[in-house]
Amino acid sequence: MEFFFTGGCGILYIIIEERLVMLMEYVLTAAEMKACDKAATEEYGIGAAVLMERAALQTVSVILDRYGPDIYVGVMAGSGNNGGDGIAVARILNERGIRAEINMVGDLSRLSPLAAAQLETAQRLNIPIHYGVEHTLYDVIVDAIFGIGITRNVEGDHRRAVEAVNASRAKVVAVDIPSGVNTDDGSIMGCAVKADITVTFAYRKLGLMLYPGASCAGEVVCAPIGIPGAVTANKRSGVVTFTDWEKDLHFPGRSPSGNKGSFGKVLLIAGSRNMGGACFLSALSAYRTGAGMVRIFTASQNRESLLKRLPEAIVDGYDDEIYDEGTTLTPAESGMLASGVEWADIVAVGPGISVSEKAQAILAALLAQCDKPMVVDADALNILSQNAGLLKYFAYGYRKNDSDVIFTPHLGEFSRLMKCPVAEIRKDMLASCKAFTRKYDVSLVCKDARTLVSRRGKLTYLNSSGNDGMATAGSGDVLTGIIAGLLAQGYSGFEAAVMGTYAHGIAGDAARERTSAYYIMAQDIIKSLKDIEKE
Repeated sequence: MEFFFTGGCGILYIIIEERLVMLMEYVLTAAEMKACDKAATEEYGIGAAVLMERAALQTVSVILDRYGPDIYVGVMAGSGNNGGDGIAVARILNERGIRAEINMVGDLSRLSPLAAAQLETAQRLNIPIHYGVEHTLYDVIVDAIFGIGITRNVEGDHRRAVEAVNASRAKVVAVDIPSGVNTDDGSIMGCAVKADITVTFAYRKLGLMLYPGASCAGEVVCAPIGIPGAVTANKRSGVVTFTDWEKDLHFPGRSPSGNKGSFGKVLLIAGSRNMGGACFLSALSAYRTGAGMVRIFTASQNRESLLKRLPEAIVDGYDDEIYDEGTTLTPAESGMLASGVEWADIVAVGPGISVSEKAQAILAALLAQCDKPMVVDADALNILSQNAGLLKYFAYGYRKNDSDVIFTPHLGEFSRLMKCPVAEIRKDMLASCKAFTRKYDVSLVCKDARTLVSRRGKLTYLNSSGNDGMATAGSGDVLTGIIAGLLAQGYSGFEAAVMGTYAHGIAGDAARERTSAYYIMAQDIIKSLKDIEKE
């Protein structure tokens, strides 16, 4: 069962199955944010002008905190309410003795009522106002050209203003979202401001977290402006994220009286011939995440190497010779597989198994007999994408049990499962993930620069941890092992998928901090698990 309690600045406390408390933040679309603003004004009587003043005060606070008072500030203000925020920023800075001036960009005849009121106040206070961008020789530029409502490409005077801001040497602070970034999907609307800091209000926006928009946002500060938590208190759909790993990361509790069996037994089906590294990385990750025992069903060619590198594991081997014409499991191999399934608490399948007929036979045999929780990754997903008869095992209305299943495709594998080009999925990953989990009874971990975890009836989790150094061979195998280890220790499929994805990214970030994004290998991510678990 899930209960939702909303705190400040979009913070959401989620109690999942009365065991794991997750502290998350909502991530909103433009329409959702506008609905929150409207509800604050119409349902709770908090005037739009009050919200604007609070937004400006928060922006000023961030500017002074980062850059101090000895600065020359230029505000680039558009004609909408975002421009009104910017004009108010210039006024408040001037009131505090800081040199700040306003550059109005665009058609003044289209000023929103709030922006017009702010501009009139600025004129009465004799704040310097330029109509157009006369120069960018500022220490700090405040980008308030467009807000979250942008729906078409940036052109004309607006484009020239954006290009001028980007060409300047000033530090850039974006108000709510960098101008030109699409709020809902992070796409660039022709061009976009590249900010050093983005001060966003009440809730994080999808466009600030999804690429390429995330690369324009710089440091994101989510500032409360007084929108009541009641606005989203009963929200049952949408997107959430973690933002503070030292508070948010949770691993299963360890009982002092526990033993290797009580901490979970993982059956890992991985590694065809010449692909022993995949099962080694997954198995080691499961151990390092706390699993008590790992049993590996792999090509017999990998057995000796695995036992040397990971003597803690139990290793069963099947024949996977190139010249072997047998494409089905022998009775002995079937017996080993059945024994492993019976022994295990959970099963992870896919890393490095190939898509050979032998691998297909293994997966078919597993699905026919396994009612344990499962993690399905890599080549197992590729086999499923080629075999509708096997994929239907996971479809709603067909599944024979309710055990948790987690799919962990990268975008290419997901494209094959969906029978849809990657380019089409990228246009709306969130919708694609939801469509898949409406049909299949799984928790879906769709891996990309920003990974989404989706399950029917759950809030979608958008992962913000990790970095480009993790785009290295074996990183996905490590994630499979981490999720399997958490699943084996009693987390539900959705819990394990969310927390495993988050921990995997944090470990990658820790590895980058110790070395660099260029240096990271998959084993460095595993080594970093000890640091985050200790914290």
